[in-house]
Amino acid sequence: MITLKNVSAGYNGIDVISGISLSVKDGDNLCILGPNGCGKTTLIKAISGLIKSDGIISIDGKNISKMTRTEIGKNIAVMSQISSVYFSYTVFETVLLGRYIHMKSNTFKNPSNKDKEYAEKCLKAVGLLNCRDRQINTLSGGQLQRVYLARTLAQEPRVILLDEPTNHLDLKHQAGLIDFLKEWSLENNHSVIGVLHDINLAMRLADDVLVLKDGNTYAYGKANNVISSDLLNRVYDMDVVGFMLDSLKRWEGFGNRTYYNNNIRKVK
Repeated sequence: MITLKNVSAGYNGIDVISGISLSVKDGDNLCILGPNGCGKTTLIKAISGLIKSDGIISIDGKNISKMTRTEIGKNIAVMSQISSVYFSYTVFETVLLGRYIHMKSNTFKNPSNKDKEYAEKCLKAVGLLNCRDRQINTLSGGQLQRVYLARTLAQEPRVILLDEPTNHLDLKHQAGLIDFLKEWSLENNHSVIGVLHDINLAMRLADDVLVLKDGNTYAYGKANNVISSDLLNRVYDMDVVGFMLDSLKRWEGFGNRTYYNNNIRKVK
């Protein structure tokens, strides 16, 4: 279980998030929602120990400030947004990077058969085993995102932290990634904590949601109890549900026209 008690964090002595408290049980998933600049990514960095924070962040009661990077890495893996800067490793070599904390003496010179087999297992899980020998700079954005997911899985974490994981993915692969993570957490009794802008995807993944606004907790609890049209409108300062319904109506109209045209062709 991950627990946060009155956590504040930021940069250059200025807090971006303040007084955040929550808990994520094994097997449960938490999605963090809120407008740009509300502190979502800062919170992810604080939970992973990448930036200093005030308050208490603990894993099974142990404060992460008392843990080594290797100890944290064996519990928490971070999958960030794709960067345009990366080394030209092969797909397999990139996934093998996730095995670093499990390797003897933390060396890549002679990875064990177990490390290689586990890396291949993770590539198979994301459907990229046939790309194992390609250079990652030859991949599409969607393929690269799945490589980074495989690298994250190769770390064998109990908790995966995600920062906009569906960037660069088409609709099919967005849904596939979210469903994969949901299944991964259920089967392994592990957890996912994810920052998502897409509310539909967040509701598909989340057991609980944390809604941030101006660096503070605006709402927190079970997703079905917390999310409402009124809350979304207040947080995002717009008619969110109305916007989504308008889009749905446009798609329904398109679908009806397509259906009509297809049937007219069949009659003719």
